[in-house]
Amino acid sequence: MRADLAALADGDLASRSAAGDDEAFAEIMRRHRQRVYRLILANVADADEALDLVQETFVSAHGALRRFDPNRPMSAWLARIALNKSRDWARRRAVRRMLGLATPVEEIAELHADDQPLQDVQASDRAELNRLARAVAQLPSSQREPLVLCAVDGLSQAEASEVLAISEKAVETRIRRARLTLAQLLGRN
Repeated sequence: MRADLAALADGDLASRSAAGDDEAFAEIMRRHRQRVYRLILANVADADEALDLVQETFVSAHGALRRFDPNRPMSAWLARIALNKSRDWARRRAVRRMLGLATPVEEIAELHADDQPLQDVQASDRAELNRLARAVAQLPSSQREPLVLCAVDGLSQAEASEVLAISEKAVETRIRRARLTLAQLLGRN
């Protein structure tokens, strides 16, 4: 049965899942969980929070499967849900910070590689990755979201424009502004 599900298109899996086939939804999750995780992690810069938000994203998606349009890409639909979950998280975090209850953001999970570089190089790379993740998290969401969708998640500008409900030109402009802002934040003018 699993091999049969792997051969189905996302729209077919969504239809089967909406009809009560839990294995079909498990296949949707298997196909898209890494992309959803990368997208959320790039927006919240907290690995533990990102895992929780991935779960929330798929719970919401499961509840909304009857509204999914099978003629549109599942990845774009899930990306929109994931971005909304990330935005909700940021709003909750801002309220907690305002109330003085915010907890400090933990470091992004360590990178794992098969060929381990020298320890000092690895520490330097990890520090640079953390610095970049913090800088990306400081970007306004209007710049961060298109940048993450295209640079991290690998969506085209057309797909990102659909997810964000803005024009392709707006996506291009916001990415350019995000890169300029990152250069300033990182001291690379």
